Order: sequence, then structure tokens, then C-alpha cells
Amino acid sequence: MLTDKGYQALFVGGCVRNALYETGVNDIDIATNAHPITVLELAKEHGLNAIPTGIDHGTITVVANHEPHEITTFRKDVETDGRRAVVAFSDDVKDDARRRDFTMNAIYARPDGEIVDPLGGLNDLWARRVRFIDDAEQRIREDYLRILRFFRFHAFYGDPEAGMDSEALAAIAENASGIETLSNERIGAEMLKLLAAPDPAPAVAAMRVSGALGWVFPGADDRALAPLVHLERSIDVKPDPLRRLAALGGQNIEDYLRLSKKSVRKLDVLRCGIESGEGCGVLGYRHGTDLAVSIVLLRAALLEMPVDATGISDIQRGAGAIFPIKPADLMPVYEGAALGQELKRLEALWLKSDFSLGREDLLSQ
Repeated sequence: MLTDKGYQALFVGGCVRNALYETGVNDIDIATNAHPITVLELAKEHGLNAIPTGIDHGTITVVANHEPHEITTFRKDVETDGRRAVVAFSDDVKDDARRRDFTMNAIYARPDGEIVDPLGGLNDLWARRVRFIDDAEQRIREDYLRILRFFRFHAFYGDPEAGMDSEALAAIAENASGIETLSNERIGAEMLKLLAAPDPAPAVAAMRVSGALGWVFPGADDRALAPLVHLERSIDVKPDPLRRLAALGGQNIEDYLRLSKKSVRKLDVLRCGIESGEGCGVLGYRHGTDLAVSIVLLRAALLEMPVDATGISDIQRGAGAIFPIKPADLMPVYEGAALGQELKRLEALWLKSDFSLGREDLLSQ
């Protein structure tokens, strides 16, 4: 659609980076010297559905073969305030590259696979070095979310043995207070992405040292995060961002990160479960296997203790247990509030017996 009319069409960003790393590609971004109105006209000529998702910023989403392709005109920043930028269109891919965040995200590819690397980001990509483009402080002040993105990208793509870029860390420490200008939704989404990394502990520790973590939410403490990641791996449990978030503690996290109602409920269950003192079997019965395992992992991480294999078996046994008493078994002797109280009393006896008391045993109590 673009190249037949003489326009450039360059894959850019995450799709190029992930293709070079041979990992999954999710979103397809294409940069072009064609202006948005031209992209809309070309899409119409080719019978493709075009949506002006961000036309003021040069972005048109074109759907082809049921796949959305975000096509954005080469841009250069004219003005920024740390949250959003005023952009002007450009005909030069170098202008487009310089307005991006990290060098590994400023690598382009032509449709035939030829790499276009205007800023030398390929060397950083192969070295797994997360580095801001040009001046780190300027890049951060253009959008303070880049502070959190830096730590996320290091968690996913950085070389843990090489450490983090010192210029970037210095710029982050100097500008960490800018995080408070970001919306809670943006901060929350970025933190959950970071905590989904295979091992986010070194990155979160660096966030604490730089001062960034304290600006995300007060009272956060990452001491239990590295033990939690180790324990997850020891019993082959997949990473869970909310489990890891619960390990960080902190005050009013759900407000600072603006989590969904579903996530807030899950976080409350995890926190209450840590402090409840309920046994593994009871946790499995009340919350199901996944949540119960998360609670046990969190308890072990906070106490720096191993996870007992017997405890996991007890969780699975509890998750499959069925309370043998039905309301009809107690009626009409008990009704209304009294019925609910008696069911709770018998359930407590059943749980205390480790699920061993049967229906007749309980009714005789």
C-alpha cells in the first residue's frame, strides 16, 4: 500500500526488537514518510479499514488480514511537558529515531528484512544494554514514564551481569520526583508489566536505590521480592504481577496504582491471607489452589523460609474438599440468621478436623 506509491514503510520498535531476539511479536508498528491523510486515502484505495486512532500525532491504524497495523508518520518533538509531546511531521527517519526512548527501540526494518539503524542501537540490542537515546535527562523530562520503562526494559532485555547504565541511573535519581506528575493509571500499568518479568527483583531494587520506588507508592519494601521469585521457580509456579506486588507491601497501593476492582479484590485476599494464620488446607478450601499457593509463597518469602511440599499437597486437598452439610440438613430447626450461624459453626468444626468429619458426625455435634 505504501511502497507501491513510493513511500517508505519501516517496521519499528518492539516488533523489530523482539524479532531480532527471536521472541514473540505482538504489536506491529510501521513508520512512514507518508502523512496521515495520505495513509487514510491509500487505505481506502486498497479497500482496507483505516481508523484515525491518533491522527493528531500522526498515527493511523490500518487493519489487514484481521491484523491491526499502527502506521505513524515520521515525527520530531517540538515541545514536551513530561507527560505528552507536541510533534511535527518529518521526512527524515533520523528525526523519528531521536524522539524515541531507548536505542534498542530505534531500530527499523524494511519489508524485505533489511535493518535500518540510524542511531547505532543494534550494538546495544546485542549487548542487552538498555540505554537512553542521546541525553538521558532530556529523554526522561520528555515523558517521566520513561523512568519506569527503563527498569521494565532492563528486567526483560537487560544483561543482569553487566548492570545498568550509570548515566541513566543518575538522570533517574535527579528526576524521580517527576513520577508524581503521571496519572495513576499509567504508573499502575507500567508497574504490573515490570512485575511480570521473569525476575524483576534486581530492577525493583535499583528503583529503590534511585528513589523511584518511593515515588511510585510510599512504604514499598522490596526485600521479599527476590526470595519470592526464587520460591516461585523452586515449585515451578508462573510469575504473577499481583502476587509480587503484594510482596512489596506499601500503603494504599490500589489508590496509587489505580488498579481494577478485580485486582484490588485479589490483592486484598493475598494480604489478608498472609496475616490470617490459616493452614494450607483451609487456604485451599477458601480460595482455591492458585490463590492459596500465592499466599503460602508470600508467607515463605517474607519469613525467608522454603515452601513445604506437604503444604502444597494440603492446599490441593483443601481445594477439592466439599463441606458435607447443606442448609436443608438443618431446617426447619434453624432458619434465617440462626441457620447461617449454625452452618458457620459446623464448618469451623469440619475445618478443625482437617476435613475428616462426615455429615452424620457433624449433625450429631
